[in-house]
Amino acid sequence: MLKNDNIIIKDIKDYPPIVLAYLGDAVFELLVRTSMVTGGKRKIKEIHLDTVQIVNAESQAKVLREVFDDLSEEEKDIVRRGRNAKSTPPRHADSGDYHMSTGFEALLGYLYLKGDTLRIEELVEKALHNEAIIM
Repeated sequence: MLKNDNIIIKDIKDYPPIVLAYLGDAVFELLVRTSMVTGGKRKIKEIHLDTVQIVNAESQAKVLREVFDDLSEEEKDIVRRGRNAKSTPPRHADSGDYHMSTGFEALLGYLYLKGDTLRIEELVEKALHNEAIIM
């Protein structure tokens, strides 16, 4: 992953949670797409459909609910800030799931800026494993 050496950990906590979620959404989608593409030769339509099943509010909220108790207090704080951020859910998403997924994405964005790639990979693996059971 790319790393920005100019970012100070204290400053990351000052980022608006919706900005962290914006970044976390991109990180999550890139890692899920990478997993789908490297998982074996398949048609692009299948890859896309499987990716969409994982990169959505319902799926992300489910993962967050499963791992929340295992998060550090610092991580829980970021999730709460993201979950409570003022944003409008799309019409097709459940409001509760949308806000939970925003918390999950904020956490991923925070961890990305912090440079904690191992923790990101751990959380994304749980999301991928969670969906593998459903599929």
